[in-house]
Amino acid sequence: MTATDTPDRAAPDASSTHLVASPFLAQHLLLQPGRTVGVRIPGIRYEELRAASHEGDPLPAWLADAARQAWGTELPDGPVGDFVLVRERSPYGYAKASWEINLGCDYDCEFCYLGEKRFEGLDWAGKQQLLRMMRDAGVLWLQITGGEALIDREFGAAYEYAHQLGMMVQVSSNGSSLRKPPIRGLFARRRPYRLTLSVYGATAGTYDKVTRNRGAFDRFIRGLDAAHQDRLPVRLNVIVSDDNAHELDAMVALCARYGFPRQVFTNMSPTIDGEANPLATQAEGHIKARSVFTGCNAGRTFFHVNPHGIASVCKVGRDPSVNLVTEGVAALTRLGAIAESLQLRTGGCSGCTKVGTCRTCRPLAKLYQEAGDRRELYCQHGGYGS
Repeated sequence: MTATDTPDRAAPDASSTHLVASPFLAQHLLLQPGRTVGVRIPGIRYEELRAASHEGDPLPAWLADAARQAWGTELPDGPVGDFVLVRERSPYGYAKASWEINLGCDYDCEFCYLGEKRFEGLDWAGKQQLLRMMRDAGVLWLQITGGEALIDREFGAAYEYAHQLGMMVQVSSNGSSLRKPPIRGLFARRRPYRLTLSVYGATAGTYDKVTRNRGAFDRFIRGLDAAHQDRLPVRLNVIVSDDNAHELDAMVALCARYGFPRQVFTNMSPTIDGEANPLATQAEGHIKARSVFTGCNAGRTFFHVNPHGIASVCKVGRDPSVNLVTEGVAALTRLGAIAESLQLRTGGCSGCTKVGTCRTCRPLAKLYQEAGDRRELYCQHGGYGS
């Protein structure tokens, strides 16, 4: 049997599973889907649960105590396998991944880093296969994004399937569909680990102009109302462009009214193909220096997958890549070397004298260079971050 057709392992019924026990890098965690708090358990406890799940043994007393203390969850008596999904170890060493389920979107923002947003990708069987491969790679935390993830016709099924595989699922969205009963019902049944929403304006005039979608602001606010009412774990990203910078304070105030945590993003990036279009929307007076880049785990413990099952080290460094659909999960072993190669100082960054204080990773710098090399937006030699 090849890595590409690994079957789904036996798992508890979705409606009865309360907890997930899983390896996580060099640790072992006990988690409750939809909750941010986790419990670190010794390897011997993980092995105990793994064996009990296979043998049909009852829940151990220590597990019931841990669930009660961490989440106030009372586990009923019964076999471990009825209430705990025990994930197997992976030889690949990955812990997190992001997945663009589709690049299509109901908005048409000029600053979108995706460039052309097409509604295309894997069919349902392909999506299931891809999710199983990510599970087999060790992915415990999965971000589903887009385009606009919630409008993909198979988002709900994919979201539920990821939960059934024992993943902690984060969703990134523009919030336009949060008000819809099927989405609210889905998130009521299976709470996301986190729901990250973008904020594009504080008034209908500005928001609709930025998104180039009439009525978008009203749908967004109704979505925020629904998320607040349903007590979803929302985090808001305030996106600042030249068209909405005058409403920055109002956007921050909007976030505060709902009580959701927020971050403000002011730096536009080229598209993933190195096109400069988004840079024209930069609110020049609001550019902020990024933190000094000290390296990351992209390609080593984290990877990104596009709608066609093409895996790369991250959303920015997309080339070279590996094809999970045709090569299987074992192709991920090449990402570490790819990550090393992408960080080499080449092109306009060769021999840089400020490499120790650089604030832009090499793959992102390459996109800027391909987009026209506006050094003032990413490089200290051009004034950025100095």
